[in-house]
Amino acid sequence: MASYHMEVPFVIWAKYMGLFGVGSVIMRGAGCIINDMWDRKLDRAVGASSLSLVVVYPFMKRVTYWPQAVLGLVFNWGALLGWSAIAGQTAWSVCLPLYIGSFCWTLVYDTIYAHQDKVDDALVGIRSTALLFGTHTQFILSSISASSLTLIAFAGYLNAQTWPFFVGVGAAAWKLAGILVRTDFQSRASCWKGFVGCGWAGAWIFAGAAVDYGLLTVEMNWPALLA
Repeated sequence: MASYHMEVPFVIWAKYMGLFGVGSVIMRGAGCIINDMWDRKLDRAVGASSLSLVVVYPFMKRVTYWPQAVLGLVFNWGALLGWSAIAGQTAWSVCLPLYIGSFCWTLVYDTIYAHQDKVDDALVGIRSTALLFGTHTQFILSSISASSLTLIAFAGYLNAQTWPFFVGVGAAAWKLAGILVRTDFQSRASCWKGFVGCGWAGAWIFAGAAVDYGLLTVEMNWPALLA
C-alpha cells in the first residue's frame, strides 16, 4: 500500500517484498522454534538478551487467555515497518487501521488454530482464546472478522486504493464467512482446514493490492519503472 501511495518503481516494490517476505518467514520460524522450546520446558536455554514479544508469546499461554493478542502485535508489525521503509515515515491515518485490522485477522486465524489443541491445553494449563470463547467462538470470530475487514477496507479508502483492492477485500470476506460457517470447532481436521483457509483469505487481499499497484505502474513511464 505504501508503494501504491508513493508510486514507487516496480523494482523498489519487488525489493521490499522480497526483504519483508524473508523477514516474515524468519519471524514465524523463530516463533515456532521458541514455542516448541517452551513447550518442552527448555526455556532456560533462551537468554535474557533474546527476550521480546516473540519469546514472550509462548509464556503468555501460561498466564493469560489472550496469547493470540500478543501474536497479533508481533506478526503485524510489518504494516508499520513496511510503510516507513518505503516512505521514510509512517502515515498513521492509513497504517493504524491497517495494523489493527491485521491484528484482528490474526486473532481469527490463531483462535481457529488453537481449537485443535484445546482439550490437551486445558489439561496442562495452557490458555487461549479458543478456551476463552468456547461455544461462542463462531459469533465472536464473525464480529472480529467484520472489524478486521472493515478496518482494512477503510485503510484502503484513505490510501485512495481503487477497485481491485476492494474486490480483494470482498473476496476475503466471502472466504472468511464460508470458513466460519463450515468450521466444526470440535474437529481438529475441520479447524486445520479453516486455519489454512484464512491464509487464502489474506492472499485475496494481497492479490487485490498487487493488482491495484500493477495497474498504477502501467501509467508510469518505463524509464521510471526500471529506475
